Amino acid sequence: MKPVLIAAPAETPVSLAEVKEAVRVDFSDDDASLQAYLAAAVAHLDGYSGILGRCLVTQTWRQGFRGWSPRLRLPFPDVDAESVVVTYLDAGAVDQTVAPAHYQVVEGHLGAEVVFKDIFSAPILGDDREARVRVDFQAGYGAAEDVPADIRLVIKALTRHWYDGEAGEPAQMRLIEKYRCRLL
Repeated sequence: MKPVLIAAPAETPVSLAEVKEAVRVDFSDDDASLQAYLAAAVAHLDGYSGILGRCLVTQTWRQGFRGWSPRLRLPFPDVDAESVVVTYLDAGAVDQTVAPAHYQVVEGHLGAEVVFKDIFSAPILGDDREARVRVDFQAGYGAAEDVPADIRLVIKALTRHWYDGEAGEPAQMRLIEKYRCRLL
C-alpha cells in the first residue's frame, strides 16, 4: 500500500530568501514564481513520490498493512523511533494500539522496519478494512538546517535552473545520488 502523508513539514529545506540569494534576485516581483519553483524542486526530491525516496524535513506519514508480519517495512529511512505508533483493527472492528514495549524500530540496509519482539502475540484482525494494521511515524533529517548541504544546494540549483527557463536537469543533480533510497 502507498503511504499517506498525515502532516507535511513545517518548513522547506531552503527558504525563499536563500533561493533569491542563489538566483541573485533582489526584488520581490518574482517571489511567487520563485516560491512555485522552490516548491516544485522540493517535491521533485522529497517524500514518497520524490526521486530520493526519503523525507527531507521531518514529516508524519501512515503506512498501512493488510496483516501482521514479524517485520513491517516502512517506506523511508531516518524514522524517529519515538514517534512510531502501531495500531490495528481488532476482530470487534475497534481500533487498538500496540504497546511500544512489544516492538522496536530498526534501521537496516533497506531502511526502517518495525520489528515485533518475542513477547508480542499478534491479535486477530477485523476484516472490513484493507489497512488493518497501521504504522504512524515521523521521518526526515529534522529541521531545514539539518538537511545535508548538498541536497539543499541541489534544491537551489533546480530552482534557479527552472527560473532561468533551462531544460533538463542541472549538473548538480549528481551530488545527491548517494541519498537515493527506494524501499517499496
